[in-house]
Amino acid sequence: MDIKSKVQGLEANLQARDIGELVQDTENIYETLNIIAKRAKQISVDLKQELHNKLEEFAVTSDTIEEVHENKEQIEISKFYERLPNPVLIASQEYLEKDIYYRYNDDRKNRD
Repeated sequence: MDIKSKVQGLEANLQARDIGELVQDTENIYETLNIIAKRAKQISVDLKQELHNKLEEFAVTSDTIEEVHENKEQIEISKFYERLPNPVLIASQEYLEKDIYYRYNDDRKNRD
């Protein structure tokens, strides 16, 4: 599923979350936050790459640096991405909806 379609109903502002609900699966707030942080980083990289690719379509190369081209399409695309919720908010919602797959490496299993 596309990130942009996932965030359609998501509030762009920070919301208080129930810690009990967050740690329900991992039983450890630090593990939960680590999972969310890693997913948020993935989302951030994906969105940045996607934005860069879309803006590249409208890029105009010129010989002089002083020439500034104002492209309305580029401005609209940039504004759209600025209005998207923060990647941490997106990752938190994905975690709560159990849309994030995570696993532990073998070392952790052996310690428990």
